[in-house]
Amino acid sequence: MIIGIIGLPNAGKTTLFNTLTGGEVETASFSTGRFEVHQASVDVPDPRVDELTALFQPRKTTRARVEYEDIGGLAKGIGEGGLSGELLGAISQSDALLHVVRAFESDDVPHPEGSVDAARDIGLLDTELLLSDLVIVERRLERLADNLRKRRQGPERELELAEQALLDRLLAGLGEEVPVRDMTLDAEERKLLRGFQLLTAKPLLVVLNAGDDKTGSSPEDLGVRYEHESSACLVISGRLEMELAQLDPDDRTMMMEEYGVVEPGLHRVIRESYRLLGQMSFFTVGEDEVRAWTVDNDATAVEAAGAIHTDLSRGFIRADVVGYDDLVTAGSMAAARKAGTARVEGRDYAVVDGDIMHVRFNI
Repeated sequence: MIIGIIGLPNAGKTTLFNTLTGGEVETASFSTGRFEVHQASVDVPDPRVDELTALFQPRKTTRARVEYEDIGGLAKGIGEGGLSGELLGAISQSDALLHVVRAFESDDVPHPEGSVDAARDIGLLDTELLLSDLVIVERRLERLADNLRKRRQGPERELELAEQALLDRLLAGLGEEVPVRDMTLDAEERKLLRGFQLLTAKPLLVVLNAGDDKTGSSPEDLGVRYEHESSACLVISGRLEMELAQLDPDDRTMMMEEYGVVEPGLHRVIRESYRLLGQMSFFTVGEDEVRAWTVDNDATAVEAAGAIHTDLSRGFIRADVVGYDDLVTAGSMAAARKAGTARVEGRDYAVVDGDIMHVRFNI
């Protein structure tokens, strides 16, 4: 799972990337506009993992992880002829996008547009992504038209006609500034579009990077309402989060209390990133390891088994399952079985976020 961090110059995205990942990518007082990509992965904060670790005292604890990429090089007007190959390639490989938007004032770091206006900047970058998608769709329609002129009959022609009809719909929607994620598409149509890697089809998390005095503010407080499908918007203070990340636990707690911060905003960013990807966690537990595994929200038991190891999927017999709350209440697997909250499920069982599973298999 890769989250691509994007943003207009001087929005603070590299600061956010460093704070999220513990990295040390150099930040500057102004953006160079160069194409650059930096990668790192982070643990997904999950108090359930902490609770299960305390309960089982394993030799090892493994959390779910999300990979972030800090993608530099975006700027106003860059998408008018389509994004450059390198930049488009980097962004299109992301499973979701995290758009860092400047909402802080600074005399030392001038805003490239001359003033701070978060709603305006969101619109500017949304337009760049939309223009890039328009170029991709238009080019594909041109190739399809050429193919259809040459191909008079056959099953391939029927497939191309269906694709043409879908892309015509997308072209009309994009022309009205509607992102693909807001369009009504069935499962087959979405599957067809995966190969295009359209940027406005990707889940999008908007992070408003505000000053310390805006801690606890909502997006609406900063003049932003971002109401799109597969999208979310939250507010953090990048500078404050960076300082918190550098403190030891006791000093961090004191500083959070001083600013009225209930939990580090970065935890919300990571969890929201995870949620937007349509992912959930199930757990395996024991003396050797407590581990969070990542699967799609609609995963079945046999698919969850495959996430652990392909052999478990191929030789799947059944899964012993207990819900997280039931296990914590019972205090042990044996007590959960005695209480009747542990159960046996087959291969088509729909896994629930937080399930603890033990897969039985034979190959």
